[in-house]
Amino acid sequence: MAEKKVRFAVVGVGGLGQAHIQGILKNSDVAELACVCDNVPDLARKFGEGHKVPYYVDFYEMLKAGGFDCVVLVTPDQIHREHAVAACEAGYHVLCEKPLAQSIEDCRLMAEAAEKSGKKFMTGQVCRKAPGFIKAKQLVDAGEIGELFFVESEYAHDYQFLKPLWRKDPVNLRYSVIGGGCHAIDLLRWIAGDPTSVMALANRKVLTDWPVDDCTIAIMQFPNNVVGKIFCGIGVKRNYTMRTCLYGTKGTIICDNQSPEITIYRHAVTDNGKHMYPDQKIPVDINHHNVGAEIRDMALAIINDTPLECDVYQGANTVAVGIAAVESAAKGGMPVPPPYIRG
Repeated sequence: MAEKKVRFAVVGVGGLGQAHIQGILKNSDVAELACVCDNVPDLARKFGEGHKVPYYVDFYEMLKAGGFDCVVLVTPDQIHREHAVAACEAGYHVLCEKPLAQSIEDCRLMAEAAEKSGKKFMTGQVCRKAPGFIKAKQLVDAGEIGELFFVESEYAHDYQFLKPLWRKDPVNLRYSVIGGGCHAIDLLRWIAGDPTSVMALANRKVLTDWPVDDCTIAIMQFPNNVVGKIFCGIGVKRNYTMRTCLYGTKGTIICDNQSPEITIYRHAVTDNGKHMYPDQKIPVDINHHNVGAEIRDMALAIINDTPLECDVYQGANTVAVGIAAVESAAKGGMPVPPPYIRG
């Protein structure tokens, strides 16, 4: 058991912020809920009073009041940079939900603020905490499917009836391949490395009243001559899925953050010489938004002063790949190198 508990301030409690609160409570040996903040007064009061902690409507009033160690930002992408930089400048650690931002310049400013503060800064790329994806990466890293040659992942969701509607702000554009597609991008970066080139095409046939494309396909060149593809669709008429396929020289893995098992295929030859590809089912837990694991990692990194796996640079460089996809699609599929930043 840790000698110290990290005190968390959760900003934005209308949706995923509630999962972060529960993640803090479930990690009570290392984490403690210190306060909550939301610009909707009724929500701030409900969760503050419900958990018997101070609550705020004004973010900067919360920063000034203090009484916590780490700020958890579960707010719209478009205001991450403003709040994250302010939290760093005020001397707090930051856990910022994905995507880090919608521009590489915002990412750069956040990284600079984190470096200057000397505090921990985690980007909440939750696919890295999904049990099925963790197991798939372990199998790849152990050489169970040989050498990778093709990787693909999809973010298929239906935003048509999703609220709140800050996702379709016509002024502060939220590109879907960055906002939602960052899940698939970050997952493939985590498994195959940083792509050097992105070629994308996009269209908008479902959410026609939205200011951004609702479908993007991006082909990527990864290190070691691995090729990859992501599909991001936010008007998809099916249940939410992140089906992911990893192809190696000795086998194939198919997994999904919504499935209770992953499947691995390998070549085999029967006694009569027939070539077969039997499948092995590996049971896994379903926990597609395992923010409790993020909270625990953040708390332990602060307590033990250890590095974070998904820090501000990892978050920024996932955004960089999404930006390259947006730019490539605007150029009719021309190759675009991601504008990575240091890290």
